[in-house]
Amino acid sequence: MREAHPRERAVGMEYYVSDADGVGGHLRDEAGDFRVREREAFEAEPVDSATGDYPYLVLRATLSGWDTNDFARQLSNGLGISRGRVSWAGTKDKHAVTTQLFTVQGVEPADLPDLGGVDLEVVGRAGRALQFGDLLGNEFEIVVRDATDPENADEITAELREFGDGDVAVPNFFGQQRFGSMRPITHEVGLRIVREDWEGAVMAYLGNPHEDEPPGTREAREFVDETHDWQAALDEFPHRLRYERSMLHVLAENGGDSPADFRAALEVLPDNLQALFVHAAQSYAYNLMLSERLARGLPFTKPVAGDVVCFADGDATGEFPLPDTDRLQRVTEKRVDTIARHCERGRAFVTAPLVGLETELGDGEPGEIEREVLDELGLSPGDFDLPGEFYSEGTRRAVLVSTDLDVERDPLTFSFTLPKGSYATVVLREYLKADPMDLS
Repeated sequence: MREAHPRERAVGMEYYVSDADGVGGHLRDEAGDFRVREREAFEAEPVDSATGDYPYLVLRATLSGWDTNDFARQLSNGLGISRGRVSWAGTKDKHAVTTQLFTVQGVEPADLPDLGGVDLEVVGRAGRALQFGDLLGNEFEIVVRDATDPENADEITAELREFGDGDVAVPNFFGQQRFGSMRPITHEVGLRIVREDWEGAVMAYLGNPHEDEPPGTREAREFVDETHDWQAALDEFPHRLRYERSMLHVLAENGGDSPADFRAALEVLPDNLQALFVHAAQSYAYNLMLSERLARGLPFTKPVAGDVVCFADGDATGEFPLPDTDRLQRVTEKRVDTIARHCERGRAFVTAPLVGLETELGDGEPGEIEREVLDELGLSPGDFDLPGEFYSEGTRRAVLVSTDLDVERDPLTFSFTLPKGSYATVVLREYLKADPMDLS
């Protein structure tokens, strides 16, 4: 086990589990180097089904160089409908070729617009819209360019199999994207929100310049850090930073000198971004818990006394078991061996908390880790009883992710499948051992 890159340690991923040197190189020279295809879990009826019973058109879209949200906006604009009538199961990155399902309410196949970099296949009709999470996982095919030591891939794979007790496996960290690839600050904003430090949260987002940002952006953030002159800051912030500018408008209008003003500035942001701040704080704490579990040498493939496990989702396929975090059980000394057998057969998964209002922490050494991390961050489950989108009940998440990885050479290419919610870059970081900016 070796120490991770400083950028990764800053978001709680403190170690690699493989000791071998990386293959080097970088990702995403072009969109086709990073291909993602959803493993679908949504059934459609024939396209000629009655629109009264099945008002949603189901599309399979292959997108090249499109962010999911941007595509949905352009699709709705091209159809002349509201953005709210377009739904999907998982958000994908624009620096990739991605294949995923969408549902569109109240349109016909003939209405679909032509968009560059988009291949649309009409799958059928459905009686409801896709919801976030309506998928099993994602299949990846990822090319690494300019690898300096591709032969190291074999040794890394062997080490990951050892970690996974025979399967290629890694800690189920939240990847760098969760926190912001260029400027990883979403968890910093979230931690201040959870502590109800509304001014600190606003300044972590508006100010707090990062060395990788363009000079004009850094200067604008430095200006607002130094002056708190919200009106003048509007002249400094580039127009492309529309979220920051929306916040500055609210602060300039309200005065920007009370906790209520700062909270109002945060609440002008889209609901999903408000929630993301808190989710990022939870993810950071979770990553730290996994790193400490690694440091203490506790297993990831099987439980120890005090762990909380979840059982497999009964609706998922045996080929692709998924954790059901609504089915939890505490592991006592008497049950360790029994639960370990369930984990070995893919019927149960060791978990760690994404802490929230209803989180019950573990016992024994796992519980000790959870409490120590929360104490160091100044957090407790009760802190998440917050207004609006900042509220969170919490959940738990499997600590290990296994995959069916295949490696090819010339060019060095990794093919594998992950369950929904797990990050391809968390697998690839073990192989490249590079600056996360080379993975994004």
